[in-house]
Amino acid sequence: MTSIEADPTVPVIRITREFRATPAQLLRAHTDPELFARWVGPDGMHTRIDHWDARTGGSYRYVSVGGNDEYAFRGCFHDIRADRIVQTFTYEAEPDGVALETLWFEDLGTGRTRLRAQSLLDTFEGRDAWLRSGMDTGVNDGYTKLERLLSHGAL
Repeated sequence: MTSIEADPTVPVIRITREFRATPAQLLRAHTDPELFARWVGPDGMHTRIDHWDARTGGSYRYVSVGGNDEYAFRGCFHDIRADRIVQTFTYEAEPDGVALETLWFEDLGTGRTRLRAQSLLDTFEGRDAWLRSGMDTGVNDGYTKLERLLSHGAL
């Protein structure tokens, strides 16, 4: 089960989910472009990677495609370590809404890892617009697809 929470005191969204996976597997799922494209986003859409340089100081751009609709996202990888990723995230249709995201991979032992993600936006209005956008569907569908990849040994 995925938990998505909005902080009442700062414009932050926090996401938490446990996976039957190692931290290394989750790191790879978030940094390998072919794997990332297989699970990210809502059902019924596919992801095209336009640019992907997953290293500290690298950048990325991908497009979610569904029917005639395309949604482009881009950002920079500020820091990639075995236990966390710090990156920016921008939906290109809203170029002023840059989020600073941190993902932590917490080893729980026995082959389980807790993924904690935090997205800091510059305004409460921007944060609330993300929450109204249906992001919860994309997050939940995506993590369900990631669980399937993990259970089928794709990572």
